[in-house]
Amino acid sequence: MSNERLTPENAAVLLVDHQTGLSNGVQDQSVPEFMTAVEGLAKTAKSFGLPTVITTSAEDGPNGPVLPVITGHLPDAPVIQRPGEINAWDNADFVAEVEKTGRKKLIVAGVSTEVCVAFVALSAVQAGYDVYAVIDASGTWNKLVQEVAIARMVQGGVKPITWVAVAAELQADWRKPTGQALAENMGAHLPFYGNLIASFMAAKG
Repeated sequence: MSNERLTPENAAVLLVDHQTGLSNGVQDQSVPEFMTAVEGLAKTAKSFGLPTVITTSAEDGPNGPVLPVITGHLPDAPVIQRPGEINAWDNADFVAEVEKTGRKKLIVAGVSTEVCVAFVALSAVQAGYDVYAVIDASGTWNKLVQEVAIARMVQGGVKPITWVAVAAELQADWRKPTGQALAENMGAHLPFYGNLIASFMAAKG
């Protein structure tokens, strides 16, 4: 397992089954918390130029289309619709898109945490990738299920992380050109940080 840091040059994002219908079942955190983390991660992928692959079960099924907060920020990301595979890694088109990124560090989020995220994350580890599971940008039915999913993934070599930690590790230094976009992203999707920036600007004024 690599301890090399996440960088904009070595990482890709995989978004698994963030669908409108399926997301209605997220109860391990509040819906606003879940949605703000998903949007924060999507905006992070956009601002750092990370290759992103989206996959869903068939959109004509009950799970619905991809969440608009994802497609709105990542309109050009490929969306692989799976005809039946529960584990997206079993879908050859999805794996081909992941391989096409050329990245060996995979940042994975999805619904649900114990199935859609865990299955892909563990399969990717077995395939030789270094995998980070973004827990707050993922969701499931209750906290117990989330905790069991995290334990299983950690035992299998997956690294749990949050969207803010992903963004901060990618940034590494506020002086880099992406610093302004990150500050705006954190201000919009991390309430205390928005207040922090507002207080700072007021004091300067």
